[in-house]
Amino acid sequence: MITHGKVIKIFSGNSSVRLAKDIADILSVPVGSSAVSTFSDGEISVSILESVRGADVFVVQSTSAPVNNNLMELLIMIDAFKRASAGRITAVIPYYGYARQDRKAKAHDPISAKLVADILTTAGADRVLTMDLHAPQIQGFFNIPVDNLLGSPELAKYYLKIFGANNPDVVCVSPDLGSVTRTRKFAEKISAPLAIIDKRRQKANVSEVCHIIGDVKDKTVILVDDLIDTAGTLCNAAKALMEIGGAKEVYACATHGVLSGPAMERIDNSVMKELVILDTIEQPEGLSKKIKVLPVAHIFAEAIQRIYEDLSISTIFN
Repeated sequence: MITHGKVIKIFSGNSSVRLAKDIADILSVPVGSSAVSTFSDGEISVSILESVRGADVFVVQSTSAPVNNNLMELLIMIDAFKRASAGRITAVIPYYGYARQDRKAKAHDPISAKLVADILTTAGADRVLTMDLHAPQIQGFFNIPVDNLLGSPELAKYYLKIFGANNPDVVCVSPDLGSVTRTRKFAEKISAPLAIIDKRRQKANVSEVCHIIGDVKDKTVILVDDLIDTAGTLCNAAKALMEIGGAKEVYACATHGVLSGPAMERIDNSVMKELVILDTIEQPEGLSKKIKVLPVAHIFAEAIQRIYEDLSISTIFN
């Protein structure tokens, strides 16, 4: 329950309606009244239907598919709040789109993550609250405060309930070299050893497993990643762990379930027993029976309350 003297307002774009309501329910405040629609030519129309003058406004919107529409919704809502004299505007972006384009991988590449950061700041955001940025250095792309919450503690809690800590039969596996730090921290939380899959990515969404670094033979392995897009990397890794590494069974977890293209079919046909994701992206009905979705509203609610009351949120990172 929030007892601070200032006024807090929680608003939602179209991509995070359920999550915004869950956050608001935890904080015992209503979701702000607004209308987000489109004109006949596809332009986005935003109407704020209540006063936000001097309020501490939190607008919840994941920039997931359709990425460009959801990003524009967020930008236009921020502009509307700014022009309506909101006291402070925090963009709550559970899933930050364009985060994978965080550097120039080859000549003439854009750095889209930086561009989006600039646009959000220009639109009028005073602060950004997000979870598991694909590249942590994106925080440095902003000239405003950015709080990057972690999803791994929630995922670790889930597996601790299933397997317990210090289970000699469990190994945490990084699906590529870029995820080693994330997987190592996850492994520390459940007191399990670490293994790494070495792969080569020949083009976007296509990867090839080279070899496995570490012992997974006859072990229960947990693949750990930040996001699952087309699930090609994940399913290939799971297959390699079984066929090449000799693993007993494969579980997987990730913060963001992008799940685009053939992801559902691949997961259904994979050797994985279960994939656990968080609800940073709202999922449609009829998900694969292998997919379990865990809530994150309580994490964002605590962070929002601490930001609102000008308290440190560093304890949430632990």
